[in-house]
Amino acid sequence: MERSEPQEPRPRLSRDRVLSAAVAVADAGGLGSLTIRSLAQELGVKPMSVYYHVANKDEILDGIVDFVFSQIELPAADGDWRTEIRRRATSARQVLRHHSWAIALMESRTTPGPATLRHHDAVIATLRAAGFSRAMTAHAYALLDAYVYGFAVQEASLPFEGPETVAEVAEPIMEHFATGEYPHLVEMATEYYLQPGYDFGDEFEFGLHLILDALAQSLPGHPG
Repeated sequence: MERSEPQEPRPRLSRDRVLSAAVAVADAGGLGSLTIRSLAQELGVKPMSVYYHVANKDEILDGIVDFVFSQIELPAADGDWRTEIRRRATSARQVLRHHSWAIALMESRTTPGPATLRHHDAVIATLRAAGFSRAMTAHAYALLDAYVYGFAVQEASLPFEGPETVAEVAEPIMEHFATGEYPHLVEMATEYYLQPGYDFGDEFEFGLHLILDALAQSLPGHPG
């Protein structure tokens, strides 16, 4: 009689493991797919076991938002502010590409976790160390997040995956242009968007550069 291979013991359930599984569920099916039942299924446990580590879904949402913030690189207040803020913005965009469900939650939670608070504190410290006033720090932070989150929403909503699939998606849309009613759309599509090498993602760096240039003009001593 053959002896069955001993099964490896299942990792002990913990709050961190519950939250990691919650992120995996949201990544796979969006935030709407995240329920206590789907989370328990991901973990391979009964739903009641989840409640030993998180009190309710609100606590789960707080935890996974904090997880996302923990993935974004923190700017250093003692570095060049443009370099540090650019690095933070680029990192945030990359993280939100992997966790697009988090965009709508990032600023909505009323009980932020430690990673969220560290993140906000580091961004404010970097802007203040650069010489921005309190008011301009608030303006700059709001502007930067509106741009980064907004761009992340656009990227997540695009009907194509990378520049190589743009033409395939655009072909049926272009059929509506045959009437000649949309000459400016035709010009941009044929002479720019559908040209080899165009990548919508490149627009991020262009826009970020403009924002940083504009913010720099408000710093004391900047040549106006």
